[in-house]
Amino acid sequence: MTDVNASQRWRFFRAGGFDQVRLDTGAELLAIGNLDQKLWVALSCPTTGIEFDTRTLTLLDSDGDGHIRAPELIAATQWAGARLKDVETLAAGLSGVAPAAIREDDEEGRRLAAAARVLAGELGKSEQDVLSVEEASAAEARRQARLDAEWEALRNDALPLGENTEAACSAAQAVADKIDDYFTRCRLAAFDSRAAAALNADEDAFKLLGAGSLQTESPAIAALPLARIEAGSALPLDVGVNPAWAARIMALRDLAVEPLLGERPSLSEADWQLVLEKLAPFAAWQAAKPAASSGELPAEAKAALDLERLARYVRDLLPLANNFVAFRDFYTRQGKATFQVGTLYLDGRSAELCVAVSDAGKHAALAGLSRICLVYCDCARPGGVKTTIAAAFTAGDSDQLMVGRNGVFYDRKGQDWNATITRIVDHPISLRQAFWSPYKRLARMLGEQLQKIAASKATAVETQMATTAGAVGKKVEAIPAKPATPATPAQQAFDVGKFAGIFAAIGLAVGALGTAVASVVTGMLGLRWWQMPLAFGGLLLAISGPAVALAWFKLRSRNLGPILDANGWAINARARINIPFGTSLTGLAKLPDGAERALTDPYADKPTPWGFYFVVLVIALAVLIAMLKQGSS
Repeated sequence: MTDVNASQRWRFFRAGGFDQVRLDTGAELLAIGNLDQKLWVALSCPTTGIEFDTRTLTLLDSDGDGHIRAPELIAATQWAGARLKDVETLAAGLSGVAPAAIREDDEEGRRLAAAARVLAGELGKSEQDVLSVEEASAAEARRQARLDAEWEALRNDALPLGENTEAACSAAQAVADKIDDYFTRCRLAAFDSRAAAALNADEDAFKLLGAGSLQTESPAIAALPLARIEAGSALPLDVGVNPAWAARIMALRDLAVEPLLGERPSLSEADWQLVLEKLAPFAAWQAAKPAASSGELPAEAKAALDLERLARYVRDLLPLANNFVAFRDFYTRQGKATFQVGTLYLDGRSAELCVAVSDAGKHAALAGLSRICLVYCDCARPGGVKTTIAAAFTAGDSDQLMVGRNGVFYDRKGQDWNATITRIVDHPISLRQAFWSPYKRLARMLGEQLQKIAASKATAVETQMATTAGAVGKKVEAIPAKPATPATPAQQAFDVGKFAGIFAAIGLAVGALGTAVASVVTGMLGLRWWQMPLAFGGLLLAISGPAVALAWFKLRSRNLGPILDANGWAINARARINIPFGTSLTGLAKLPDGAERALTDPYADKPTPWGFYFVVLVIALAVLIAMLKQGSS
């Protein structure tokens, strides 16, 4: 075994705006316990919601709390290093472990190597051949199935009540401590008659109970004795039982006492011990159930389980460390990180930074601090299978991202899911979007105002027409009927004043707009030719500059940490996603290299003669400027 100590020479690479440790060798992996944890990218990761072997994570999670923490990862690497002759086996990229690679200089190692050789013999392999994770796991599954079968074979001997034994045992266990307490008090009362009064609740205790609102399951009532304490007294099974325990005592009577001992109104201490004796085989059988924890197994069984553990650690520890101690796979783009659960295709883009989400509302509350545009989608597959993801859009724009839009999500197994947007956390996506955003907002505002004006005018016209039609109808009804002469509807008189006011308002608006345009054009024409582009660029900068500057600061401060912290990670670094790297995480639609493209569109809109309009506008402005100059002179 290679000696690894605190003198390990570490290597780092720069990514995400911070230094990350390189873990390429087994010695580096084995030395992570000596690396200052302030330099770790993460200190904890969940065992669910990530793309990693679930069984390996279960073996790593020694306390079973659903999280892998730094001490658990360090302990796993130390254990694997102690079981291998050469720690570089951990960095060899093997699918498992060969029997010849296992150290045999202690009893545990010899049992582990023996189990590996037995499995190799069963599979027709030599000691130098690798036993894959699948083979080791299958062997462990067969061993566990065999133990389960042996355990199940003893089942009938442990069932005095048949299929009802488990319910009877549960009913007895639910009240065992309280019944033992009752009979202990009765024995003390038999020992000294003075103890009976002291062991029963006194009058003051009941006065305190009566002072407030009483509930049957109140802790104060439950703390009272199970029944009245008397020397040699039997436990009543119906009347006289503490109300907080009455339901459980009746369950004991119906499920255990009467089926085992026959019908009786009370339970003596001897009868209680007899009930426990009859149920003891079932309790012992349950306790003997084969456990998956290696600490509770015989030596040979533990060796078989450890063989699977070692095979998994050889295959998985280095990739896990490079998605835990460092985020190499994510920042080098050489593979998918464990937290990337798939790719979302939507709005002509593919979002590769997708994370699993259990509660979109809770996740968005923290993930919004990442300053990344996040789209939450409910995903579904045939059969009612559902999941929720959060996808980061880091290129393009958000103009067409809206709740209700549908896309397709491909998970890491290649399965496709129907995805529907349910929530959006809006943040700047690109500088291009920020540059055009003022003009888009202006165009949208003008469009909305024009639509409001048009709708208002249309409503007014419809109202006026309805009023006119009603007035005409009344006049027609007032005229005597003349069968030979058809009635002619009266025409409303043209209101000159009203339309004059409308035309005057329109004229003022056009005049103000023309004056503003004329001022701009006059200023532009007063510049030299080389000053015009500078003035035009300054105008664009004045309009788009603030939005671009604000977006630039936000894009530079994008942080992966809050997205993962919201999923239960403990991110230990400011994992930035700058503009170039963020752009690479979202693919934009583009034609393949060498593709042919026909530019003729039979359904294209008719071209607008913008050139003619421009010439007319220039002439009009020139005439206007000339008139203004003549008037000023």
